[in-house]
Amino acid sequence: MTDGTHVRELGNHLERLKVASGLSYDGIGRKIHLSKSAVHRYCTGSSVPREFATVERIASTCGAGRGEMVRLHRLWLRATAPSDDFADGETVSLPSPVEHSAAAPSRPPRFDRFRRRLVMGVVAATAAAFLVASSPGSPADITDNLAQQQRASGPAWTLPAAPVSDRLFGVTINSGTGAMPSFRVGAVRFWDSGTRWSEIQRRRGEFDWSASDRLVDGAEKAGMPPLFVFGSTPRWANPDASAGPYSDGTPAPPVDQADWELFVRTVVDRYRGRIEAYELWVLANDPRFYVGSVETLVEMVRRAGAVIRSGDPKATVVCPGMGQLWTAEGVSFYRRFAELGGYDHCDVASVKLFQRQASDPPETMLELTASIDRVMHEVGTHPKVWNTGTTYSVVSQPRLDETTARNHAVRFFLVGIYARKSNLERMYFYNWGGTNIPLVLQPVGGVPTDAALAVERLQHWLRHAYSRSCGHGSAARLPENVFQCEFTVREPGRTYEATIRWTDKGTAAVVADRNAEAIHYLDGNVKAVRPGDTVTVTEEPVLIAAKAAVSG
Repeated sequence: MTDGTHVRELGNHLERLKVASGLSYDGIGRKIHLSKSAVHRYCTGSSVPREFATVERIASTCGAGRGEMVRLHRLWLRATAPSDDFADGETVSLPSPVEHSAAAPSRPPRFDRFRRRLVMGVVAATAAAFLVASSPGSPADITDNLAQQQRASGPAWTLPAAPVSDRLFGVTINSGTGAMPSFRVGAVRFWDSGTRWSEIQRRRGEFDWSASDRLVDGAEKAGMPPLFVFGSTPRWANPDASAGPYSDGTPAPPVDQADWELFVRTVVDRYRGRIEAYELWVLANDPRFYVGSVETLVEMVRRAGAVIRSGDPKATVVCPGMGQLWTAEGVSFYRRFAELGGYDHCDVASVKLFQRQASDPPETMLELTASIDRVMHEVGTHPKVWNTGTTYSVVSQPRLDETTARNHAVRFFLVGIYARKSNLERMYFYNWGGTNIPLVLQPVGGVPTDAALAVERLQHWLRHAYSRSCGHGSAARLPENVFQCEFTVREPGRTYEATIRWTDKGTAAVVADRNAEAIHYLDGNVKAVRPGDTVTVTEEPVLIAAKAAVSG
Protein backbone atom coordinates (compact mmCIF):
# COMPACT_ATOMS: atom_id res chain seq x y z
CA MET A 1 0.00 0.00 0.00
CA THR A 2 1.37 3.42 -0.91
CA ASP A 3 0.89 6.60 1.08
CA GLY A 4 -1.58 8.86 -0.78
CA THR A 5 -0.10 12.11 0.50
CA HIS A 6 3.37 11.24 -0.74
CA VAL A 7 2.03 10.07 -4.09
CA ARG A 8 0.33 13.46 -4.52
CA GLU A 9 3.53 15.27 -3.51
CA LEU A 10 5.46 13.37 -6.17
CA GLY A 11 2.74 14.14 -8.73
CA ASN A 12 2.70 17.84 -7.83
CA HIS A 13 6.44 18.09 -8.32
CA LEU A 14 6.32 16.32 -11.69
CA GLU A 15 3.42 18.58 -12.75
CA ARG A 16 5.42 21.71 -11.87
CA LEU A 17 8.31 20.45 -14.00
CA LYS A 18 5.93 19.70 -16.87
CA VAL A 19 4.37 23.17 -16.75
CA ALA A 20 7.81 24.81 -16.59
CA SER A 21 8.95 22.82 -19.65
CA GLY A 22 5.99 23.92 -21.77
CA LEU A 23 5.42 20.30 -22.87
CA SER A 24 2.08 18.52 -22.88
CA TYR A 25 1.40 15.07 -21.41
CA ASP A 26 1.29 13.70 -24.94
CA GLY A 27 4.55 15.41 -25.87
CA ILE A 28 6.35 13.97 -22.86
CA GLY A 29 4.88 10.53 -23.53
CA ARG A 30 6.09 10.51 -27.14
CA LYS A 31 9.63 11.36 -26.06
CA ILE A 32 9.88 8.60 -23.42
CA HIS A 33 7.55 6.02 -25.00
CA LEU A 34 4.77 6.24 -22.43
CA SER A 35 1.08 6.75 -23.08
CA LYS A 36 -0.40 10.21 -22.58
CA SER A 37 -2.71 8.79 -19.91
CA ALA A 38 0.20 7.26 -17.96
CA VAL A 39 2.10 10.55 -17.92
CA HIS A 40 -1.09 12.32 -16.80
CA ARG A 41 -1.61 9.83 -13.95
CA TYR A 42 1.94 10.25 -12.68
CA CYS A 43 1.90 14.06 -12.96
CA THR A 44 -1.45 14.39 -11.20
CA GLY A 45 -0.64 11.95 -8.40
CA SER A 46 -3.31 9.45 -9.45
CA SER A 47 -0.70 6.71 -9.36
CA VAL A 48 3.05 6.25 -8.89
CA PRO A 49 5.51 4.43 -11.21
CA ARG A 50 6.81 1.10 -9.89
CA GLU A 51 10.34 2.08 -10.92
CA PHE A 52 12.14 5.36 -10.31
CA ALA A 53 13.58 5.17 -13.82
CA THR A 54 10.17 6.22 -15.16
CA VAL A 55 10.13 9.29 -12.91
CA GLU A 56 13.68 10.07 -13.99
CA ARG A 57 12.78 9.91 -17.70
CA ILE A 58 9.81 12.26 -17.24
CA ALA A 59 11.88 14.73 -15.21
CA SER A 60 14.84 14.60 -17.58
CA THR A 61 12.58 15.32 -20.55
CA CYS A 62 11.25 18.35 -18.66
CA GLY A 63 14.78 19.66 -18.05
CA ALA A 64 15.24 18.71 -14.38
CA GLY A 65 18.71 19.17 -12.91
CA ARG A 66 20.66 17.00 -10.47
CA GLY A 67 19.15 18.60 -7.40
CA GLU A 68 15.65 18.04 -8.76
CA MET A 69 16.46 14.38 -9.42
CA VAL A 70 17.55 13.80 -5.84
CA ARG A 71 14.43 15.52 -4.53
CA LEU A 72 12.26 13.41 -6.85
CA HIS A 73 14.00 10.25 -5.71
CA ARG A 74 13.26 11.06 -2.08
CA LEU A 75 9.62 11.73 -2.95
CA TRP A 76 9.38 8.48 -4.91
CA LEU A 77 10.84 6.56 -1.96
CA ARG A 78 8.17 8.00 0.32
CA ALA A 79 5.42 7.36 -2.21
CA THR A 80 6.32 3.71 -2.72
CA ALA A 81 7.12 2.82 0.90
CA PRO A 82 4.60 0.74 2.90
CA SER A 83 2.88 2.95 5.46
CA ASP A 84 4.25 0.96 8.44
CA ASP A 85 7.76 2.02 7.44
CA PHE A 86 7.07 5.53 8.72
CA ALA A 87 6.94 4.60 12.37
CA ASP A 88 8.81 6.58 14.99
CA GLY A 89 8.87 9.79 12.94
CA GLU A 90 10.90 8.38 10.05
CA THR A 91 10.66 10.27 6.77
CA VAL A 92 12.07 7.92 4.14
CA SER A 93 12.13 4.18 3.52
CA LEU A 94 12.58 1.87 0.56
CA PRO A 95 10.29 -1.03 -0.36
CA SER A 96 11.91 -4.39 -0.62
CA PRO A 97 13.02 -5.22 -4.17
CA VAL A 98 12.06 -8.89 -3.59
CA GLU A 99 8.36 -9.75 -3.69
CA HIS A 100 7.22 -12.57 -1.42
CA SER A 101 5.65 -15.67 -2.94
CA ALA A 102 4.39 -18.94 -1.53
CA ALA A 103 7.77 -20.52 -2.28
CA ALA A 104 9.89 -17.74 -0.83
CA PRO A 105 11.27 -18.20 2.69
CA SER A 106 9.56 -15.91 5.16
CA ARG A 107 11.53 -13.36 7.16
CA PRO A 108 10.55 -11.29 10.16
CA PRO A 109 8.91 -7.93 9.19
CA ARG A 110 11.48 -6.13 11.32
CA PHE A 111 14.28 -7.62 9.18
CA ASP A 112 12.53 -6.44 5.97
CA ARG A 113 12.22 -2.91 7.34
CA PHE A 114 15.88 -2.91 8.38
CA ARG A 115 16.96 -4.14 4.94
CA ARG A 116 14.91 -1.49 3.17
CA ARG A 117 16.28 1.29 5.35
CA LEU A 118 19.81 0.07 4.77
CA VAL A 119 19.36 0.13 0.99
CA MET A 120 17.73 3.53 1.23
CA GLY A 121 20.66 4.85 3.19
CA VAL A 122 23.15 3.63 0.61
CA VAL A 123 21.13 5.18 -2.25
CA ALA A 124 20.70 8.52 -0.48
CA ALA A 125 24.34 8.66 0.54
CA THR A 126 25.48 7.87 -3.01
CA ALA A 127 23.25 10.59 -4.44
CA ALA A 128 24.47 13.14 -1.91
CA ALA A 129 28.09 12.23 -2.58
CA PHE A 130 27.53 12.62 -6.31
CA LEU A 131 26.10 16.09 -5.78
CA VAL A 132 28.97 17.19 -3.54
CA ALA A 133 31.53 15.90 -6.02
CA SER A 134 29.96 17.30 -9.17
CA SER A 135 28.07 20.43 -8.13
CA PRO A 136 29.75 23.83 -7.64
CA GLY A 137 27.17 24.69 -4.98
CA SER A 138 27.84 24.65 -1.25
CA PRO A 139 26.36 22.05 1.17
CA ALA A 140 23.78 24.68 2.11
CA ASP A 141 22.76 24.94 -1.54
CA ILE A 142 22.30 21.19 -1.72
CA THR A 143 20.19 21.22 1.45
CA ASP A 144 17.98 23.90 -0.10
CA ASN A 145 17.57 21.83 -3.26
CA LEU A 146 16.47 18.81 -1.22
CA ALA A 147 13.87 20.68 0.80
CA GLN A 148 10.28 19.71 0.18
CA GLN A 149 8.16 22.23 -1.67
CA GLN A 150 5.18 23.47 0.25
CA ARG A 151 1.80 22.09 -0.77
CA ALA A 152 -1.13 24.49 -0.69
CA SER A 153 -4.81 23.70 -0.94
CA GLY A 154 -7.36 26.11 -2.34
CA PRO A 155 -8.39 27.76 -5.63
CA ALA A 156 -5.79 28.37 -8.32
CA TRP A 157 -6.42 32.06 -7.63
CA THR A 158 -8.70 34.35 -5.64
CA LEU A 159 -8.77 38.03 -6.59
CA PRO A 160 -10.97 41.05 -5.90
CA ALA A 161 -14.22 40.63 -7.80
CA ALA A 162 -13.95 42.15 -11.29
CA PRO A 163 -16.64 42.38 -13.97
CA VAL A 164 -16.52 39.86 -16.80
CA SER A 165 -16.11 42.14 -19.80
CA ASP A 166 -18.26 41.68 -22.89
CA ARG A 167 -15.06 42.12 -24.90
CA LEU A 168 -13.64 38.88 -23.55
CA PHE A 169 -15.87 37.16 -26.13
CA GLY A 170 -14.17 37.98 -29.43
CA VAL A 171 -14.02 36.35 -32.87
CA THR A 172 -11.74 36.75 -35.87
CA ILE A 173 -13.76 37.74 -38.95
CA ASN A 174 -12.75 35.49 -41.85
CA SER A 175 -14.81 37.31 -44.49
CA GLY A 176 -14.42 40.56 -46.38
CA THR A 177 -18.14 41.03 -46.99
CA GLY A 178 -18.69 43.28 -44.00
CA ALA A 179 -21.18 40.82 -42.48
CA MET A 180 -20.96 40.39 -38.72
CA PRO A 181 -22.07 37.61 -36.32
CA SER A 182 -25.82 37.44 -35.64
CA PHE A 183 -25.25 35.97 -32.17
CA ARG A 184 -23.85 37.88 -29.22
CA VAL A 185 -20.16 38.84 -29.68
CA GLY A 186 -18.11 41.36 -27.72
CA ALA A 187 -15.27 42.19 -30.14
CA VAL A 188 -14.09 41.38 -33.68
CA ARG A 189 -10.67 40.98 -35.28
CA PHE A 190 -9.87 41.32 -38.99
CA TRP A 191 -7.60 38.75 -40.65
CA ASP A 192 -7.90 36.63 -43.80
CA SER A 193 -10.61 39.11 -44.71
CA GLY A 194 -9.01 41.24 -47.43
CA THR A 195 -7.15 43.56 -45.06
CA ARG A 196 -3.53 42.40 -45.30
CA TRP A 197 -0.97 45.08 -46.13
CA SER A 198 -0.23 43.26 -49.40
CA GLU A 199 -3.96 43.38 -50.32
CA ILE A 200 -4.59 47.02 -49.43
CA GLN A 201 -1.40 48.41 -50.99
CA ARG A 202 -0.60 46.22 -53.99
CA ARG A 203 1.50 48.99 -55.54
CA ARG A 204 3.48 51.77 -53.99
CA GLY A 205 1.27 54.80 -53.46
CA GLU A 206 -1.98 52.99 -54.39
CA PHE A 207 -4.53 51.83 -51.80
CA ASP A 208 -7.64 49.66 -52.03
CA TRP A 209 -9.85 50.25 -48.98
CA SER A 210 -12.93 48.38 -50.21
CA ALA A 211 -12.69 45.36 -47.89
CA SER A 212 -11.50 47.27 -44.83
CA ASP A 213 -14.22 49.92 -45.30
CA ARG A 214 -16.90 47.23 -45.42
CA LEU A 215 -15.55 45.58 -42.28
CA VAL A 216 -15.16 48.77 -40.26
CA ASP A 217 -18.66 49.90 -41.32
CA GLY A 218 -20.14 46.50 -40.43
CA ALA A 219 -18.45 46.37 -37.02
CA GLU A 220 -19.52 49.94 -36.26
CA LYS A 221 -23.17 49.22 -37.09
CA ALA A 222 -23.12 46.03 -34.99
CA GLY A 223 -21.47 47.81 -32.05
CA MET A 224 -18.48 45.43 -32.11
CA PRO A 225 -15.09 47.11 -31.50
CA PRO A 226 -12.62 46.03 -34.21
CA LEU A 227 -8.98 44.92 -33.99
CA PHE A 228 -7.03 45.61 -37.21
CA VAL A 229 -4.13 43.23 -37.90
CA PHE A 230 -1.00 44.16 -39.86
CA GLY A 231 0.93 41.53 -41.80
CA SER A 232 2.19 40.31 -45.20
CA THR A 233 4.65 42.81 -46.70
CA PRO A 234 3.81 43.73 -50.33
CA ARG A 235 6.26 42.32 -52.86
CA TRP A 236 7.22 45.81 -54.03
CA ALA A 237 8.45 46.68 -50.51
CA ASN A 238 10.93 43.77 -50.54
CA PRO A 239 11.19 42.45 -54.10
CA ASP A 240 14.03 39.99 -53.43
CA ALA A 241 12.31 38.22 -50.52
CA SER A 242 10.77 34.78 -50.81
CA ALA A 243 7.00 34.30 -50.96
CA GLY A 244 4.95 33.29 -47.94
CA PRO A 245 1.49 31.73 -47.58
CA TYR A 246 0.02 34.61 -49.64
CA SER A 247 1.16 35.03 -53.26
CA ASP A 248 0.82 38.83 -53.16
CA GLY A 249 3.10 39.24 -50.15
CA THR A 250 6.21 38.10 -48.31
CA PRO A 251 6.90 37.29 -44.65
CA ALA A 252 10.07 39.40 -44.83
CA PRO A 253 10.06 42.92 -43.36
CA PRO A 254 10.19 45.84 -45.83
CA VAL A 255 13.63 46.92 -47.02
CA ASP A 256 12.87 50.51 -46.02
CA GLN A 257 11.01 50.90 -42.73
CA ALA A 258 9.73 54.26 -43.93
CA ASP A 259 7.34 52.27 -46.17
CA TRP A 260 6.01 50.45 -43.12
CA GLU A 261 5.68 53.62 -41.11
CA LEU A 262 3.79 55.34 -43.92
CA PHE A 263 1.32 52.46 -44.30
CA VAL A 264 0.56 52.39 -40.56
CA ARG A 265 0.04 56.16 -40.56
CA THR A 266 -2.28 55.97 -43.57
CA VAL A 267 -4.45 53.29 -41.93
CA VAL A 268 -4.65 55.21 -38.66
CA ASP A 269 -5.51 58.47 -40.42
CA ARG A 270 -8.33 56.81 -42.36
CA TYR A 271 -9.96 55.03 -39.42
CA ARG A 272 -9.14 57.37 -36.53
CA GLY A 273 -11.65 56.84 -33.71
CA ARG A 274 -13.34 53.89 -35.48
CA ILE A 275 -10.81 51.11 -34.87
CA GLU A 276 -10.34 50.17 -31.24
CA ALA A 277 -6.96 48.42 -31.50
CA TYR A 278 -4.10 47.55 -33.86
CA GLU A 279 -2.14 44.26 -33.80
CA LEU A 280 1.30 45.04 -35.18
CA TRP A 281 1.97 41.72 -36.94
CA VAL A 282 -0.06 38.58 -37.30
CA LEU A 283 2.32 35.73 -36.31
CA ALA A 284 5.74 37.12 -35.64
CA ASN A 285 7.50 33.97 -34.42
CA ASP A 286 6.26 31.72 -37.22
CA PRO A 287 8.63 31.78 -40.26
CA ARG A 288 5.65 31.37 -42.58
CA PHE A 289 4.56 34.88 -41.54
CA TYR A 290 7.77 36.65 -40.46
CA VAL A 291 11.39 35.88 -41.36
CA GLY A 292 13.22 38.99 -40.17
CA SER A 293 15.30 39.37 -37.04
CA VAL A 294 13.82 40.02 -33.61
CA GLU A 295 15.73 43.31 -33.53
CA THR A 296 14.06 44.44 -36.77
CA LEU A 297 10.65 43.48 -35.42
CA VAL A 298 11.19 45.51 -32.25
CA GLU A 299 12.11 48.53 -34.36
CA MET A 300 9.00 48.07 -36.51
CA VAL A 301 6.91 47.91 -33.34
CA ARG A 302 8.59 51.01 -31.90
CA ARG A 303 7.86 53.01 -35.05
CA ALA A 304 4.29 51.78 -35.48
CA GLY A 305 3.47 52.29 -31.80
CA ALA A 306 4.63 55.88 -31.95
CA VAL A 307 2.56 56.52 -35.09
CA ILE A 308 -0.61 55.07 -33.58
CA ARG A 309 -0.25 56.90 -30.28
CA SER A 310 0.32 60.17 -32.11
CA GLY A 311 -2.47 59.68 -34.68
CA ASP A 312 -5.13 58.07 -32.46
CA PRO A 313 -4.22 58.30 -28.76
CA LYS A 314 -7.32 56.37 -27.66
CA ALA A 315 -6.47 53.32 -29.78
CA THR A 316 -4.90 50.26 -28.13
CA VAL A 317 -1.49 49.16 -29.42
CA VAL A 318 -1.22 45.36 -29.51
CA CYS A 319 2.22 43.83 -29.93
CA PRO A 320 2.85 41.24 -32.69
CA GLY A 321 1.13 37.90 -32.22
CA MET A 322 3.28 35.15 -30.74
CA GLY A 323 2.35 31.59 -31.69
CA GLN A 324 4.27 28.33 -31.85
CA LEU A 325 4.40 28.42 -28.04
CA TRP A 326 4.29 24.63 -27.79
CA THR A 327 7.82 24.67 -29.28
CA ALA A 328 11.17 25.72 -27.83
CA GLU A 329 11.86 27.85 -30.92
CA GLY A 330 8.60 29.75 -30.56
CA VAL A 331 9.14 30.44 -26.86
CA SER A 332 12.75 31.52 -27.53
CA PHE A 333 11.66 34.14 -30.09
CA TYR A 334 8.93 35.39 -27.77
CA ARG A 335 11.37 35.63 -24.86
CA ARG A 336 13.94 37.49 -26.97
CA PHE A 337 11.31 40.01 -28.11
CA ALA A 338 10.46 40.67 -24.46
CA GLU A 339 14.14 40.92 -23.45
CA LEU A 340 14.76 43.54 -26.15
CA GLY A 341 11.98 45.70 -24.74
CA GLY A 342 9.41 45.00 -27.46
CA TYR A 343 6.52 45.17 -24.99
CA ASP A 344 7.60 48.62 -23.87
CA HIS A 345 6.07 50.00 -27.07
CA CYS A 346 2.63 48.36 -26.72
CA ASP A 347 -0.36 48.27 -24.41
CA VAL A 348 -1.15 44.59 -24.89
CA ALA A 349 0.71 41.35 -25.66
CA SER A 350 -0.84 39.18 -28.38
CA VAL A 351 -0.48 35.41 -28.03
CA LYS A 352 -1.93 32.44 -29.90
CA LEU A 353 -3.57 30.00 -27.50
CA PHE A 354 -4.73 26.70 -28.93
CA GLN A 355 -4.73 22.99 -28.21
CA ARG A 356 -2.20 20.82 -30.00
CA GLN A 357 -5.16 19.18 -31.71
CA ALA A 358 -8.65 20.69 -31.92
CA SER A 359 -10.00 17.52 -30.27
CA ASP A 360 -7.84 18.05 -27.16
CA PRO A 361 -9.56 19.59 -24.11
CA PRO A 362 -9.46 23.42 -24.23
CA GLU A 363 -8.02 23.33 -20.67
CA THR A 364 -4.68 22.20 -22.13
CA MET A 365 -4.28 25.84 -23.22
CA LEU A 366 -3.62 26.62 -19.56
CA GLU A 367 -0.21 25.00 -20.02
CA LEU A 368 0.56 27.78 -22.50
CA THR A 369 -0.75 30.56 -20.24
CA ALA A 370 1.50 29.27 -17.46
CA SER A 371 4.51 29.28 -19.81
CA ILE A 372 3.68 32.78 -21.08
CA ASP A 373 3.26 34.10 -17.55
CA ARG A 374 6.55 32.56 -16.46
CA VAL A 375 8.52 34.20 -19.28
CA MET A 376 6.93 37.58 -18.55
CA HIS A 377 7.90 37.30 -14.89
CA GLU A 378 11.45 36.24 -15.71
CA VAL A 379 11.92 39.15 -18.09
CA GLY A 380 10.18 41.58 -15.74
CA THR A 381 7.34 42.83 -17.91
CA HIS A 382 3.64 42.43 -17.19
CA PRO A 383 1.44 43.59 -20.08
CA LYS A 384 -2.21 42.72 -20.51
CA VAL A 385 -2.63 39.65 -22.71
CA TRP A 386 -5.06 39.01 -25.57
CA ASN A 387 -5.45 35.63 -27.25
CA THR A 388 -5.62 36.46 -30.95
CA GLY A 389 -5.44 33.24 -32.91
CA THR A 390 -4.75 29.59 -33.45
CA THR A 391 -2.33 27.31 -35.29
CA TYR A 392 -1.73 27.46 -39.04
CA SER A 393 -2.61 23.77 -39.34
CA VAL A 394 -6.12 24.17 -37.88
CA VAL A 395 -7.73 23.94 -41.34
CA SER A 396 -6.27 20.46 -41.86
CA GLN A 397 -7.77 19.02 -38.66
CA PRO A 398 -11.00 16.97 -38.66
CA ARG A 399 -14.39 18.44 -37.79
CA LEU A 400 -15.60 17.98 -34.21
CA ASP A 401 -18.92 16.30 -33.49
CA GLU A 402 -21.84 18.54 -32.50
CA THR A 403 -21.65 17.94 -28.73
CA THR A 404 -17.88 18.30 -28.50
CA ALA A 405 -17.97 21.46 -30.63
CA ARG A 406 -20.57 23.07 -28.33
CA ASN A 407 -18.70 22.17 -25.15
CA HIS A 408 -15.30 23.18 -26.51
CA ALA A 409 -16.58 26.55 -27.77
CA VAL A 410 -17.90 27.46 -24.33
CA ARG A 411 -14.84 26.16 -22.50
CA PHE A 412 -12.57 28.14 -24.86
CA PHE A 413 -13.93 31.32 -23.29
CA LEU A 414 -14.02 29.84 -19.77
CA VAL A 415 -10.28 29.19 -20.12
CA GLY A 416 -9.95 32.92 -20.75
CA ILE A 417 -11.66 33.61 -17.43
CA TYR A 418 -9.63 30.91 -15.68
CA ALA A 419 -6.41 32.59 -16.89
CA ARG A 420 -7.33 35.99 -15.44
CA LYS A 421 -4.46 35.59 -12.96
CA SER A 422 -2.06 35.57 -15.94
CA ASN A 423 -3.38 38.97 -17.16
CA LEU A 424 -5.42 37.36 -19.94
CA GLU A 425 -8.22 39.77 -20.84
CA ARG A 426 -9.61 38.82 -24.21
CA MET A 427 -10.22 35.70 -26.33
CA TYR A 428 -10.63 35.93 -30.12
CA PHE A 429 -12.00 32.65 -31.43
CA TYR A 430 -10.66 31.67 -34.85
CA ASN A 431 -12.78 32.10 -36.79
CA TRP A 432 -16.19 33.53 -37.66
CA GLY A 433 -17.51 33.06 -41.20
CA GLY A 434 -15.35 30.14 -42.31
CA THR A 435 -16.41 26.50 -42.51
CA ASN A 436 -13.11 24.74 -43.26
CA ILE A 437 -12.23 24.46 -39.57
CA PRO A 438 -12.91 21.86 -36.84
CA LEU A 439 -15.38 24.03 -34.92
CA VAL A 440 -17.75 26.30 -36.84
CA LEU A 441 -19.68 29.12 -35.16
CA GLN A 442 -21.54 30.55 -38.13
CA PRO A 443 -20.99 30.50 -41.89
CA VAL A 444 -21.26 33.81 -43.73
CA GLY A 445 -24.92 34.13 -44.68
CA GLY A 446 -25.86 31.17 -42.50
CA VAL A 447 -27.35 30.68 -39.04
CA PRO A 448 -25.42 30.27 -35.79
CA THR A 449 -24.53 26.70 -34.86
CA ASP A 450 -25.38 25.12 -31.52
CA ALA A 451 -21.82 25.97 -30.47
CA ALA A 452 -22.40 29.67 -31.17
CA LEU A 453 -25.71 29.66 -29.33
CA ALA A 454 -24.05 28.00 -26.33
CA VAL A 455 -21.40 30.76 -26.30
CA GLU A 456 -24.24 33.26 -26.34
CA ARG A 457 -25.85 31.45 -23.38
CA LEU A 458 -22.56 31.69 -21.46
CA GLN A 459 -22.51 35.43 -22.07
CA HIS A 460 -26.10 35.65 -20.83
CA TRP A 461 -25.07 33.87 -17.62
CA LEU A 462 -22.19 36.29 -17.09
CA ARG A 463 -23.81 39.52 -18.22
CA HIS A 464 -23.81 40.96 -14.69
CA ALA A 465 -21.13 38.68 -13.25
CA TYR A 466 -17.93 39.53 -11.37
CA SER A 467 -15.24 36.84 -11.36
CA ARG A 468 -13.55 36.19 -8.02
CA SER A 469 -11.81 32.79 -8.14
CA CYS A 470 -11.07 29.73 -10.26
CA GLY A 471 -9.54 26.35 -9.48
CA HIS A 472 -9.71 22.65 -10.20
CA GLY A 473 -8.95 19.23 -8.82
CA SER A 474 -8.10 18.16 -5.30
CA ALA A 475 -6.42 21.48 -4.45
CA ALA A 476 -9.86 23.08 -4.81
CA ARG A 477 -11.50 20.14 -2.99
CA LEU A 478 -12.96 18.82 -6.23
CA PRO A 479 -12.53 15.59 -8.20
CA GLU A 480 -9.35 15.73 -10.29
CA ASN A 481 -11.16 16.26 -13.60
CA VAL A 482 -13.44 19.07 -12.37
CA PHE A 483 -12.80 22.75 -13.09
CA GLN A 484 -14.74 25.66 -11.66
CA CYS A 485 -14.90 29.44 -11.64
CA GLU A 486 -16.84 31.40 -9.03
CA PHE A 487 -18.72 34.65 -9.56
CA THR A 488 -20.84 37.23 -7.82
CA VAL A 489 -23.81 38.17 -10.02
CA ARG A 490 -25.25 41.63 -9.42
CA GLU A 491 -28.47 41.95 -11.37
CA PRO A 492 -30.84 44.89 -10.93
CA GLY A 493 -32.66 44.29 -7.65
CA ARG A 494 -30.80 41.15 -6.56
CA THR A 495 -27.33 39.71 -5.98
CA TYR A 496 -26.32 36.07 -5.80
CA GLU A 497 -23.26 33.80 -5.89
CA ALA A 498 -22.78 31.48 -8.86
CA THR A 499 -20.32 28.75 -9.78
CA ILE A 500 -19.66 27.36 -13.27
CA ARG A 501 -18.38 23.78 -13.15
CA TRP A 502 -17.28 21.38 -15.87
CA THR A 503 -14.87 18.50 -16.48
CA ASP A 504 -12.02 18.38 -18.95
CA LYS A 505 -12.88 14.72 -19.60
CA GLY A 506 -15.57 12.33 -18.40
CA THR A 507 -17.98 12.89 -15.54
CA ALA A 508 -17.73 13.45 -11.80
CA ALA A 509 -20.08 13.73 -8.82
CA VAL A 510 -19.98 16.82 -6.61
CA VAL A 511 -22.13 18.02 -3.74
CA ALA A 512 -24.25 21.15 -4.19
CA ASP A 513 -22.86 23.99 -2.09
CA ARG A 514 -24.57 25.75 0.78
CA ASN A 515 -27.42 27.97 -0.48
CA ALA A 516 -27.44 26.27 -3.92
CA GLU A 517 -30.83 26.77 -5.53
CA ALA A 518 -30.73 26.07 -9.27
CA ILE A 519 -28.63 24.50 -12.03
CA HIS A 520 -28.62 26.28 -15.39
CA TYR A 521 -27.81 24.35 -18.58
CA LEU A 522 -26.54 25.56 -21.94
CA ASP A 523 -29.81 24.66 -23.67
CA GLY A 524 -31.63 27.13 -21.41
CA ASN A 525 -33.16 24.56 -19.07
CA VAL A 526 -33.07 25.19 -15.31
CA LYS A 527 -33.31 22.51 -12.61
CA ALA A 528 -33.95 23.09 -8.91
CA VAL A 529 -31.27 21.82 -6.53
CA ARG A 530 -30.85 21.80 -2.75
CA PRO A 531 -27.68 22.11 -0.65
CA GLY A 532 -26.14 18.68 -0.20
CA ASP A 533 -27.67 17.21 -3.37
CA THR A 534 -25.35 15.20 -5.59
CA VAL A 535 -24.70 16.96 -8.89
CA THR A 536 -23.20 15.12 -11.86
CA VAL A 537 -20.67 17.32 -13.66
CA THR A 538 -19.84 16.58 -17.30
CA GLU A 539 -17.85 18.15 -20.14
CA GLU A 540 -20.79 20.52 -20.67
CA PRO A 541 -20.38 23.51 -18.31
CA VAL A 542 -23.29 24.24 -15.96
CA LEU A 543 -23.98 27.24 -13.76
CA ILE A 544 -25.00 26.49 -10.16
CA ALA A 545 -26.75 29.52 -8.70
CA ALA A 546 -27.22 30.23 -5.00
CA LYS A 547 -30.23 31.87 -3.42
CA ALA A 548 -30.42 35.55 -4.25
CA ALA A 549 -30.32 38.39 -1.77
CA VAL A 550 -32.69 41.22 -2.60
CA SER A 551 -30.92 44.55 -2.95
CA GLY A 552 -32.41 48.01 -2.92
